[in-house]
Amino acid sequence: MPAHLQPEAYKDVVLFLATAGVIVPLFRRWNLSPILGFLGAGVLLGPFGLGSLADEAPWLGALTIDNPDEVAQLAEFGVVFLLFMIGLELSWERLRSMRRFVFGLGAAQVGLSLAATAGAALALGQPLGAAIAIGAALSLSSTAIVMPILAEQKRQHSLAGRATFSVLLFQDLAVAPILVTLTLLGRRGEAPTLSPDLLLAFAPAVLGVVGLLVVGRLILRPMLRSVARAKSEEMFVAACLLVVIGAGLVSAFTGLSMALGAFIAGLLLAETEFRHEVEVTIEPFKGLLLGLFFLSIGIGLNLPLLLARPLEVLGAAAGLTCVNGAAVFVLARLFRLRTRAAAEAALLLAGAGEFAFVILGQAMDQRLVDRTTGQALLVAATLSMISIPFLAALGAKIGGRRISPADLPEAVGDKPPEPRVLIAGYGRVGRLVGEMLRRHDIAWVAVEQDARLVEAGRRAGETLFFGDAARPDFLARCGLAEAPALVVTMDDPDGAEAIVSVARELRPDLTIVARARDARHAQRLYDLGATDAVPETVEASLQLSEALLVEIGVPMGLVIASIHERRDEFRKALNRPDALGGRTRARRANRNA
Repeated sequence: MPAHLQPEAYKDVVLFLATAGVIVPLFRRWNLSPILGFLGAGVLLGPFGLGSLADEAPWLGALTIDNPDEVAQLAEFGVVFLLFMIGLELSWERLRSMRRFVFGLGAAQVGLSLAATAGAALALGQPLGAAIAIGAALSLSSTAIVMPILAEQKRQHSLAGRATFSVLLFQDLAVAPILVTLTLLGRRGEAPTLSPDLLLAFAPAVLGVVGLLVVGRLILRPMLRSVARAKSEEMFVAACLLVVIGAGLVSAFTGLSMALGAFIAGLLLAETEFRHEVEVTIEPFKGLLLGLFFLSIGIGLNLPLLLARPLEVLGAAAGLTCVNGAAVFVLARLFRLRTRAAAEAALLLAGAGEFAFVILGQAMDQRLVDRTTGQALLVAATLSMISIPFLAALGAKIGGRRISPADLPEAVGDKPPEPRVLIAGYGRVGRLVGEMLRRHDIAWVAVEQDARLVEAGRRAGETLFFGDAARPDFLARCGLAEAPALVVTMDDPDGAEAIVSVARELRPDLTIVARARDARHAQRLYDLGATDAVPETVEASLQLSEALLVEIGVPMGLVIASIHERRDEFRKALNRPDALGGRTRARRANRNA
């Protein structure tokens, strides 16, 4: 073993992977949120959990996270990747349609919660600067916890989910101004007024947003096109990671949060042909890093402080949860949300968020808030975050598990897309299929792995996405669940078989029509679940026969009838009743009978 290799240095990584691979699947089996699994594991594996017993039982040290600060620093990327994915799922049109909630409800919530919490802090004897810092820190909710819960419950598109996301988005936008204001408070010791110095302090953040938008529009799509043409999956992964982390770092350098920069990058890519492939590529990183984030939240729960000052800490946790929840409920009703939706949004947004640690940390460093009070508030914020999954479950029961049409967004940008036929492969055959579908006013979307074909199709105004249609996640994101049919036009036999197999597994009822190289390939496609397979050699032979028979004088009607009859004979011979495609056709025939 090399002398420089120290196995104990990887203990924290192994403990995290063990948590992700063992504890989280158990929670899923028990129908519990995996977030609770990570949070609970963090409390158990942290220095205040098993680590506090290591002196009496040294072997417990092997089950304790040794470097919680390093874990927390890496865990911040979980929020960055989450905001990037949220940006990918949005569009500028949808974001504009949500502006009333973002800049109306979101701004009102931050202002009201901040004022109420700061007022309570003042009443308890805190100075003005400390009260403002405490109010700002505890008025922001947790995007990293709330959005995965909404996605897991499939309620992100309900009215409550849309309002919740709007508030969270404004809170992310408010972080930079809050941090700048705290810096000015720390320097002057008084509330800042509107002055050239204050406006100048916000200038880097404004320039950062403008720079991300301008530079992102100029380089993101050309860069991904160049990488896609290289046909290297590893390089595409590297490019995606560069986009997320690079945008986050640029945002951080200008005083904004890394998460906001990643969100802007996601928005810029949302309208491109690489959207779904980037989503599939980034999803595993987001899942692991978010799990690490939840683990770090549990690690940070200071149990000795909680046991030493239980009434103070629990009272603060309950107080901030009640204040935030009440503020959201009242404002949501004023913004004409129904009572159930307003209650659900209030419960989702009642807890504190990850930026409480950033804001209170800066406030303690600048001596706006004393360490004793700040540490107690951090424990209270952690407890409120741990309670969010339980509050969300209660909110889902109040809001109702099923989303009614009245709960769905009314804005044009939020309407779900109409079901579209999926075309896998957009070469000459795929383009002709698309033209025929258009002639019959049937909507379609195509996926293609050749970046040049995707670029050409996009320039012609077609709806194309770059990506591998044999990947289940990619097919699902392209709308397979709602698609009336899938057409596989690729000339790669192995690729066509992989797509048919995956699609049939995901949608047993789907109509799948596939291009086959010859009769033997068509039979394999039928065995994998194709509803119809069209062998090139057979079709070429039939068309040659048709042309020949007509030219030598056989009546057109007799020729067409005989060609159709021979085609049906081929189909029956290849698509045996015991084949998966044959069974699919039989079920469809029985339903239509």
